Amino acid sequence: MKRMVIFGIVLAIACVAGFSFKKAAIKTNAYSTLPKDSVGSVKAFMSVYKVLMTARCMNCHPSGDVPLQGDDSHLHTMGVKRGIDGHGLYSLRCSNCHQAENTAGLHMPPGNAKWGLPPANMRMVFQGRTPRQLALQLLDPKQNGGRTKQQLIDHMAKDNLVGWAWHPGDGRSLPPMSRAAFAAQVRLWIAKGAYAPSAKAK
Repeated sequence: MKRMVIFGIVLAIACVAGFSFKKAAIKTNAYSTLPKDSVGSVKAFMSVYKVLMTARCMNCHPSGDVPLQGDDSHLHTMGVKRGIDGHGLYSLRCSNCHQAENTAGLHMPPGNAKWGLPPANMRMVFQGRTPRQLALQLLDPKQNGGRTKQQLIDHMAKDNLVGWAWHPGDGRSLPPMSRAAFAAQVRLWIAKGAYAPSAKAK
């Protein structure tokens, strides 16, 4: 009798695990089986672009070596610069002020354990990029940190530093859509062919 009860419990657990795995597979396959669609792909990317060009993303992806601050994306005060590893130069290290979490209070230093800019050898600039330029840059492993398309999706959807944009602390605006909606648009863009917008797109 005891063995039958144990067997029943094990069987139930296996069924639940199998159902969860099947749901996850169906969800993933829903994107992987989408037909190529240049119009739909570009439309999805334009939604992605609107998020990436907000201050929450662009401030850490500047065209120069000085990080940007605030919703108006002004140059970081105190002479802060990128440095080779992206975490500051000389004694002005990002971690001097930016801790593992946001500092409480209005406009206080935001925080994350990985806080910093991309490194000097992989600058991943967003500022000033047209939709086409940014799409092509994101798809290029030589410019996107060596990421495949799937790794790019995972980075956008799961990386906790990217996720900070939706928890930026008091006094900072949020991106124009939720992170879940943003990640869905990234997946659609790539699943439908990862097409880059035309040079005329704005």
